[in-house]
Amino acid sequence: MINKLKSEIREMKLLFRSIPSLMMTLFIVSVIAMNLLANKSIQLPWEFLALDCGILISWLSFLSMDVITKHFGPKAATQASIVAALINLGMCLIFFIASRIPGIWSESYVPGIETVINHSLDATFGGVWYVLLGSTIAFLISSIVNNYSNALIGKFCKDQTSFKTFMTRTYISTALGQFCDNLLFALIVSHQFFGWTLLQCITCAITGMLVELLCEVIFAYPGYRILKSWRKEHVGKAFFAYQEQKKQ
Repeated sequence: MINKLKSEIREMKLLFRSIPSLMMTLFIVSVIAMNLLANKSIQLPWEFLALDCGILISWLSFLSMDVITKHFGPKAATQASIVAALINLGMCLIFFIASRIPGIWSESYVPGIETVINHSLDATFGGVWYVLLGSTIAFLISSIVNNYSNALIGKFCKDQTSFKTFMTRTYISTALGQFCDNLLFALIVSHQFFGWTLLQCITCAITGMLVELLCEVIFAYPGYRILKSWRKEHVGKAFFAYQEQKKQ
């Protein structure tokens, strides 16, 4: 048991040394930004639709997971997701501490309502426990759905290196993952605490999924090019060698 644990720790260390730092940085930043932007809802002319500004960046989180899954496997992508979620929780703690420190936000200097605006900004950055809990649960479960569905779809594709295969894997897994993420967050947080109807939760999940898929259409090719460069440069060579060693 101890040897297995040591082996898993060593494999994780090799993984995070192997994933290019820029990709991991973009992934983590997108997770943090996604949860912060989710505090702002988007005003829409239809009552049955509900969206938040988190959709502006959440596509990057799922595209990052798709690229990591394709190159390193679903387990590796899920481990990266867990690390990103933990770092996000750490940043939320820092935001919470900052919100409790006495002081004035620069944007609160509006004559007559400084206190109200300052309190609102503190509440936005400080967050509330149920939003953080809901977003973390939704992200982790949707990450598992995205990563393993991506890998499963890949098993039915003949040409593993073509852009067509990458698109198929990315679009379907992102649709499933995004729908799961949006629906879980809506059910855990919006339905329970903000009074959303079940119809709003479902339409939010579907609409958000479609918006993210549109972003994937736009940015999938750059993701594919990154993947090709990783293969060409043998990124993760030590990680794959260790995996082969474990099998033997």
